[in-house]
This record gives sequence, structure tokens and C-alpha cells, in this order.
Amino acid sequence: MLHRLEIENFYSIRDAQVIDLRASRHAPHDPERLAPLWAGSDERAPKVVALFGANASGKSNVLKALAFLAWFLKDSFAAPRGRPMPFESFNDPAMQDAPTRLAIHLGGVEDPAQSGQPGAAQCRYAYEATISGGRTRAVTHESLHYWPAHAGRRVKLYERNADGTVTAGAAFKLGRLRQVLETVLRPDASVIATLAALEHPFSKSAWDVARRITGVIKGHHLDISDQDTISHYAANPYLVEGLNREVARIDLGIQSMQIEARPNGPAMLFTHAGLGFPMHMGLESHGTRQFIKLYPFILDALQMGGLAVLDELDAAIHPLILPEILRWFHDPGRNPHNAQLWTTCHNASLLEDLTKEEVFFCEKDPAGRTRVYGLHDIQDVRRTDNLYRKYLGGVFGAVPHIG
Repeated sequence: MLHRLEIENFYSIRDAQVIDLRASRHAPHDPERLAPLWAGSDERAPKVVALFGANASGKSNVLKALAFLAWFLKDSFAAPRGRPMPFESFNDPAMQDAPTRLAIHLGGVEDPAQSGQPGAAQCRYAYEATISGGRTRAVTHESLHYWPAHAGRRVKLYERNADGTVTAGAAFKLGRLRQVLETVLRPDASVIATLAALEHPFSKSAWDVARRITGVIKGHHLDISDQDTISHYAANPYLVEGLNREVARIDLGIQSMQIEARPNGPAMLFTHAGLGFPMHMGLESHGTRQFIKLYPFILDALQMGGLAVLDELDAAIHPLILPEILRWFHDPGRNPHNAQLWTTCHNASLLEDLTKEEVFFCEKDPAGRTRVYGLHDIQDVRRTDNLYRKYLGGVFGAVPHIG
């Protein structure tokens, strides 16, 4: 489970921001909402992370940081050489040449040799990447550390410096690939993505973890079209089966959906009660299309124990359906692997279905710099408080200023 995200000089986030999801030890024992940071950990973090704030406050940029890290760990080696890295620095002359730094903390296997083995003991991991500013971006630092119980301290798996030199600990088992890595490692690609392509066992497992960070971010490379959605369902029949189980339960007015092969590509057809003929996706409401677009990412996260990154989950989906989607992540039966949902929200009524550990805010200062803070960082917030009223009343900040 991802429990810490650090962002610096990334889009509207100029100064270092730390999103620490670890719940207070005094937080109620609620296994539906809070899960161990890793198997056997005494600390817990929420399965749902909801970001609230005014328009253009930087909420989506938090999700973009997760999306970029997933891309960097998974796809950077396969990206065309010379293509710009898919992010921007803070829009300020002083920051254009400054480095960008991103880091995540999450759980992983205590013995790297047991990567991918069910039931293996787990511990804390920390991955960090620093990328230079300027027109030609390059990795100036990259590292992966972990905290195995037998060591009682942080242990290096690998570190990379500005000239591309990689030093690895014994547990990383770089071996004969060390010389090959020195030859093929590019300044714009991650060590993990490079070694995964070279069939390095641990890196392939780390690559698989990054693969489980999926979602939709509007105006970003993760955004997808209706036709992309239809093709994805057509290639994965289990999604059609899963969607048909849900549509009747959540009252979208649809009886069933089916994929039909046509000369110009697959079509998605919907059967409605009382209507004579199936309707194609373009005739469905915006809210229905939005739910159908997001559902594959939700289902895959729940099944794999991944991380669903969904921008503006509440933009077109009915307020009564939103809590149902949250419940899927809270339900141990539907979420047996402690998958996480990270989402941005404007619908303040959703606060009535969230706890203080699940709520974070984004707020911009007059200079356009985003600050990220959690509801648990605000003093004197009680669990009995009406979060909806207090947020709209400006008690927590991160609301639009009108007039």
C-alpha cells in the first residue's frame, strides 16, 4: 500500500509537499477503511484518498505525480529517444532550471529474492527520483531503499548519481547485468524500466507494481476516448461481465451491455427496459459514459490490489452512486488486496461518507503555489463534526473566494 508521496517543482507544486497517509495510532480500528501499510505492519493508511479544493488548486497535479512515477518506472526505457518527459516544472523563471523531485513510500517484500511470492514477509520501501530542469531533462539521482527487519535500519537496494553510475546492494542482485546496464541506461529512463527490459527479476516485479497504478486524468496522457474505452472492453470480456453485474444494481437505466463486431471496429450496445432497440454508447448520458470509462480501472485495481487514479470522479456520476464506489474499496470482500483509490472531488456532499484520514485539501497561494494538507493536520477536528458544513463554511480552507 502506498502511504507517502513527496512532490517538488512539479506543475503548480513549487515547494516540497508531503502527503503522509499514515493514520494516528489513536484512530479507531476500522479495517474497512484503514489497512496495514504492509502485511504485518502496526501502522495503517486509508484505502480511499479524496482531494478537495477550488478549481485550478492543483488537485489533478497530485494525481499527475503518481501517473508520472508509474510511467517513469514502467515505460521510460521504451519511450522514443529524445521525447520530452511528460511533465512540466512550476511556471516561474527561477524554477524552470531547478530540479524536480518525486518520492513514494510503500510496502514490499522483505526479501527481494521472494518478489512475487504470495505470503512473503513484507516491509517498507522508499523510491526517489530527481530530474534536472532545463530543456534537456536528465535523471540526476534515483534510489530505492528498504527496511528489512533483520537489519533494523534503512538498506540500499540501488542508488544512481548524475553521471548514470549505479551502485547496488547485495540484495538487489545486479550481477552480470551491471556492465550491460552501464551501456544501455539512458539519462531519461529509470533503472527499474531499463532492468525490467533486461529481465532482471526484482525489477520486473517492481515494474509490475508500477503497472497497477492506472486511471484517468482529464487533459493528460491518461485520458481516454469513448472509442478507446470500447476497444478496451472488446479486448477484455471479463470487463463486460463485470459491468453487467453492476449496471442493474446501481440503476443506470440499463439492463445489459454487449460488444458487437462491426466492419469499422467494435461497437458498444446497451439494452434498456421499455425501448425497442439497443442504443450505442454515443446516445447514453454523459454520466453513464463516464462510469463506463472509469469502471475498468476500478475493477482492475480491486482485483490486483492496485491503485486507481481517477480525476473528478464526481464530475458526472450521481451523488448517490459515488458512495457506492467508495464502498467497493472499503469492502474486504470486494477489495481483498487493499487496493487504493486516489480521486479529486468538487462534490462536498461526499465528505459525509469519508473519515478525516481519507480527506486531503489543495489550496493555492497568491503566487500560484499549491499547498497540500490533510484533514488530520487540522487541529480540533472531531469525528462527530459535520465535515460538509464546515468545509463549505471555509473552516478547513481550500474553497473558492468569490468577490
